Amino acid sequence: MPAFESSTAAEQRFNVNLSILFTELPLLERPAAAAAAGFTAVELWWPWVDSPTPERSELDALKKAIEDAGVQLTGLNFYAGELPGPDRGALSIPGEESERFRANIDVAADFAASLGCKALNALYGNRVDGVDPAEQDALALENLVLAARAAHRIGAILLIETLNAPESPRYPLVSAPAGVGVVDKVNEATGLGNARFLMDLYHLSMNGEDLPAVIERYAGRTGHVQIADNPGRGAPGTGTLPLADLLDQLRKAGYDGWVGLEYKPGDRPSAEAFDWLPR
Repeated sequence: MPAFESSTAAEQRFNVNLSILFTELPLLERPAAAAAAGFTAVELWWPWVDSPTPERSELDALKKAIEDAGVQLTGLNFYAGELPGPDRGALSIPGEESERFRANIDVAADFAASLGCKALNALYGNRVDGVDPAEQDALALENLVLAARAAHRIGAILLIETLNAPESPRYPLVSAPAGVGVVDKVNEATGLGNARFLMDLYHLSMNGEDLPAVIERYAGRTGHVQIADNPGRGAPGTGTLPLADLLDQLRKAGYDGWVGLEYKPGDRPSAEAFDWLPR
């Protein structure tokens, strides 16, 4: 595969998502594997899909693995249910799932703070049969306000992510304007201004959005960027997205944050899935 052809690719800061890459390894071995592959930073979905409040020993073990590997945790999802799996978040789902999200807020924020992580991602959750969407949206705003306040307490931003309709047909935030609209509502409700858009170029492309136009319009509201190629959600160069050009455009628009690698390695070890990167 050719190197990432881009005059400014070397200026991008890439971090690796340990919930989709290196998953052939146990969780506690993944930070060191990422470091061995040349990365200085990692991000994670909430690793304990069954528990918003894992035992302190589990949290401490993961913290030690990240510290021992010498990598920085730059992003963490709040509890989002079974992910990967049928769930797409918990915070807009009335009853037990909403309660689990709330129980997780301070646990996730404190864990992030212990590692100097400054970005927390809150997945919105699927629509539920028999529940008024307006009721779900009201619950979502309540929970996102709590999450934004917890993020503010640790000096972090709260990320709101747009997914894609083909793969997440029950998820209501499947366009850039929908995601940014929720960001605006949260910031209006809290007055903190720390909610930001998570711009995932793979999801947006799956939705058929005009990616250069999205970048032009929303780069200034974006707190994090994630990439995978399309079709296939593989490494850059395995599909048809002009990712180098899009990242150049983002950088020129003022985005200087991390770019999360949230792609599938394919039928090879994850350590071999970075041959596109400029060295």
